[in-house]
Parts: sequence; C-alpha cells; structure tokens
Amino acid sequence: MSRFPECHGIIPARYESSRFPGKPLSEIMGKPMFWHVYDRARQCPQMSTVTLATDDDRIFEAARQHDVPVVMTSSSHRSGTDRVLEAARTLDIDPEAVVVNIQGDEPCLEPDMLTELLTPFESSKVHVTTLATAIGRKEAESPDRVKVVRAQNGRALYFSRSMIPFDRDEKVHGFLLHIGLYAFRMEALERFGMLEPSPLEQREKLEQLRLLEDGIDIYVTETRHTCHGVDRPEDLEKAKKIIETHWESN
Repeated sequence: MSRFPECHGIIPARYESSRFPGKPLSEIMGKPMFWHVYDRARQCPQMSTVTLATDDDRIFEAARQHDVPVVMTSSSHRSGTDRVLEAARTLDIDPEAVVVNIQGDEPCLEPDMLTELLTPFESSKVHVTTLATAIGRKEAESPDRVKVVRAQNGRALYFSRSMIPFDRDEKVHGFLLHIGLYAFRMEALERFGMLEPSPLEQREKLEQLRLLEDGIDIYVTETRHTCHGVDRPEDLEKAKKIIETHWESN
C-alpha cells in the first residue's frame, strides 16, 4: 500500500460577493463564519494544517485576532481554486502532498466528510477527489444541483446541471449530487492552474470539467452527509441553528 500523503486544508475567503458581501465575517455565536469552518476542518485527523486564504485586509486581521493561520492572496483570481493554488505555493507545500479546497461558506462542515474525501489518496494513482450524495428525482431536476455519474471504481465520468443519467425507460432512479469539496495532489493543482477554461466548462459553468477534458481523473466518494452552505443572508439563520444544536449536544 502506498504511504498516505501529508494533507493541508486551505479555506478561500473573499469579502466581495454579489449575493452576500462580507460573508466570511458574518457572526455565528460570537465568532466569524470562517472561524467555524476552520474549527471544523482542523478536527479531521488526516489534516496536518488548515489555513485561511483571503484577499481582504479586514478578513486577514480578523483571522489573526482569532488565531487562525492566514495568508494574503491576489484579488484578481477567477475562482477559489486559483486562490487555493496561490496560497499553497506561498506555504511551499510539497509536490506529493494533498491540498484540500475547503469552501469558506460551510460553517456546518462535518469533519468526517474530509476523511471520506482524503481516504482514496491511500492509492498513489489518485490525484483528485471530490464527494457526492444521493438525491431524488425532484431535487435533481434543478440545474442549480450539479449531478455526477461515475464508473464502478469511483472515477467521475461526467458532471452536469442536466439530469444525468437520463432514464430512457422512465423508471424512477436516484441521482448523485456533487458536493463541491475537492482534494488535489499538489502537482495536479499546479496542472489545473496552467489550464485555460475548457469548452465544456464554459458551457456548463463547472470548472471541474476542465480537469476531465484534460484527461485528469477525479475520484468521487459517496457520503451520507450533506452540506449546509451559506449562499445568501437568509441561509445564515439555518446555519446558526445547526451550530447551536451541535454545541448544546456536546
């Protein structure tokens, strides 16, 4: 069996957002949202380090005040993955290590999900991983819910906003909802950073298709957990209730 690689989590956090400006600084139980993401992520036993990556002085200073490791990155990045790559370079992460792109708007993140994301790296043949969870037809009909189909060995065949696989015989079957957590070996992350947006990526508006079109395999682990991302201000109250319930039960 291959030696399990060192794993580093990076949380991209930008202040500007069309739907929710200043989201990473939103307060939940006296702490900014990014602190909760950091606190949950560092509970994953496979994670060697967890670092915040931002382009904003307000977030940077708040991170230092709450003892969260942080690096400043450029404000010109097109995606969170590009920000993660710059941060990983700044941290001088080893080419054989694994870098986890942890969404900064997931304050309810389950640490077990990170373990599930990282377990496939026991094989040296795995370079990129992500997660998916089972959903029903009604939820799958929404183009905002990205679906994935995979081979028997877990390799992603395609991601789409369309309902895939198509049920030709109109039988009721389940679907796999893609969860936007990614882990990359550093060399694969570097390769992603060199690629231009691909035709299918631009058509579906899904950056993971850039990897598939370049022949980079993505391995998908199915999880029983779900995400509770904060996309809009109204999502914040739901996240607060989940976290309050968790703290009360511990």
